[in-house]
Amino acid sequence: MTTTLEKLYRPAGLAMILLASPSLACAQEPAQFSTEKVSVQVETLASGLDNPWSVEVMPDGAFIITELGGSLRIIRDGKTSAPIAGVPKVARQGQGGLLDVALSPDFETSRTLFLSMAVANGSRYGTALVRGELSADGKKLTGVKELFRMNKFTGKGQHFGSRISIASDGSLFFGIGDRGERDRAQDMRDHAGAILHIEPDGSIPADNPYKDGKDGLPEVWSKGHRNPQGIVIDPKNHQLLTVEHGARGGDEINAPQPGKNYGWPVITYGKDYSGAEIGVGQAAEGYEQPLYYWDPSIAPGAIDVYHGAMFPQWDGNLLVSALKYQLLARLERDETGKIVSEERLFEGEFGRIRDVKVAPDGAVLLVTDGDSGALLRVSATDKKS
Repeated sequence: MTTTLEKLYRPAGLAMILLASPSLACAQEPAQFSTEKVSVQVETLASGLDNPWSVEVMPDGAFIITELGGSLRIIRDGKTSAPIAGVPKVARQGQGGLLDVALSPDFETSRTLFLSMAVANGSRYGTALVRGELSADGKKLTGVKELFRMNKFTGKGQHFGSRISIASDGSLFFGIGDRGERDRAQDMRDHAGAILHIEPDGSIPADNPYKDGKDGLPEVWSKGHRNPQGIVIDPKNHQLLTVEHGARGGDEINAPQPGKNYGWPVITYGKDYSGAEIGVGQAAEGYEQPLYYWDPSIAPGAIDVYHGAMFPQWDGNLLVSALKYQLLARLERDETGKIVSEERLFEGEFGRIRDVKVAPDGAVLLVTDGDSGALLRVSATDKKS
């Protein structure tokens, strides 16, 4: 059952005022809300960010955040740093720019991080992944190396993907959308419309389904994805999960398996923006069904799995950020992993929610979209629901 969040103390429209004014945002008490299972409070950790896209928590408790225009910054003790030097030039084109940041599992000692981004080749654009080492003082990225660059660039500015999830063996999973050319998602010789899998040095993992390159590109893990912007590996059962944008309806959560095809644009639960039908329907032989879908679309931005001490009531739930309805979706799963219910949190309160991340202390971090974006922290209150 889908429910809406019951607001406790927030006057109408106050969220937008707070986000528009950094000084007010820092001065206000956290806003409090009641959900189906727990009461929460939301505080603003930073505001006035320029189209922030992704956040990670550093070992010392600071936050590292990307901005679409190409800046990588650190937020510590309520202060946002100047842009970190050494970040490669990105193509700020349409939906493209500096996208995800992911910290290596050994970041505390190696200082290694990974970035996904849109890059240019003349007037054409595509998605690339790089790695680098953050200096001890956090001011510079060194040893930058490009690990991956998609093979077919286009002048279009949409569906670049691309978040990164790091497996327990250190390998990298990430997604790239169809780049606005839907049939590319079914071309096994095209990186578009796919979940990709590479080693942290850019080489091909031994378990990739097309590692020999005969039936598909060696980096391809799965195909038939429209625009998978969210990706996560459940740390408890190691299941790979993605969330992707549909067209007019048909946003999906998938659990991509090696060599499987997830249907776009042959099957979909959405329609074209014109209202026309797409493909052959909602199911066909040889194509996988999603774990869950939305119609109408919520425009999902990111996905995480909740395992934390702060909200034991949410253990194992999926958290999906949404742009269109400006909400956080909390999805409960049964013992088989089937999604059985959805609760919609913060709808319309904080603007478009681009990223969601479960912090080490069990709090939930949210990144809001736009040219005055914010980093928010959702934590527990003493009040019982």
